[in-house]
Amino acid sequence: MSLERTVKVLIQPLGRLDVNALGYVIDRLRSSFKLFDFKASRRHMEIPEHSYNHERGQYDSSMILEELYREYSRGVFESAERVVGVADVDAYVYGLNFVFGEAQLGGPVAVVYLARLKPEFYGRPPDHALYVERICKEVIHELGHTMGLRHCPNPRCVMHFSNSIFDTDYKLLGFCLRCQSLIRRIL
Repeated sequence: MSLERTVKVLIQPLGRLDVNALGYVIDRLRSSFKLFDFKASRRHMEIPEHSYNHERGQYDSSMILEELYREYSRGVFESAERVVGVADVDAYVYGLNFVFGEAQLGGPVAVVYLARLKPEFYGRPPDHALYVERICKEVIHELGHTMGLRHCPNPRCVMHFSNSIFDTDYKLLGFCLRCQSLIRRIL
């Protein structure tokens, strides 16, 4: 997808995170998407303690997203147009058992959660390539939401809703023609 303008995206680690895996993700995203200019944040940011729900054993994604937005509003992310937080935890939103990520529709921030993207979560052996691919898909999916895109009915489009890891694995790492057209109009 060739566009004249690129969107500056900062990948912000949240809490304890394998920065090596994040480096692979950013390299893959840079080579796959010219629409976005990806950079890794060197700033340390904790996951808000109050976002942990002890009864569920998960983090409340909306609280984490709100904190990320507060920091964005304070200008701490410099010239980034979009910020994607990445956290190695399991999270949920009200009404759902879990989420792989969440974004402000048409807003500047999103967050991706790694716990359920790991093959080990499903009793499989570690698979670095699959893990990186899943993270990339979720980052692009959430960035699509920040660009104003909603879920796509095309199950191969990266903007399709993932109800399970099988949906994420079935999707391609790219926007379908319909979603590409919508992004062109937005930009």
